[in-house]
Amino acid sequence: QVQLIESGGGSVKAGGTLRLSCAISGYKASRYCLGWFRQAPGKQRETVGTTAFLGITTLADSWKGRFSITKDAAKNTLYLQMNSLQREDTGIYYCAAGDQLGPTCRSADFSYWGQGTQVTVSS
Repeated sequence: QVQLIESGGGSVKAGGTLRLSCAISGYKASRYCLGWFRQAPGKQRETVGTTAFLGITTLADSWKGRFSITKDAAKNTLYLQMNSLQREDTGIYYCAAGDQLGPTCRSADFSYWGQGTQVTVSS
């Protein structure tokens, strides 16, 4: 059984930092995609960034330069380092995993999802 459990969310003032963690268990694949997604209040879920089995990591323009994605293979844990947080970053953050079916990670590749963790940024 595949499980993804996020942690590290919370409330922070603008300009602050948070680090989200995603503990992954039960998932094994030779070609995998891991990713972070955000759902802002009243909006659709969007991709924050992804990292693939070859180590290629991409971030959406909204978060480039402020957020970074890393993974610890020994701990089976994915991280999202969030710096210089803005009110617009508020939302529920989800981690996800899935088999990479094409040359890059696409939204459709993500089959397994965590329950999400709330991030609230205040001014």
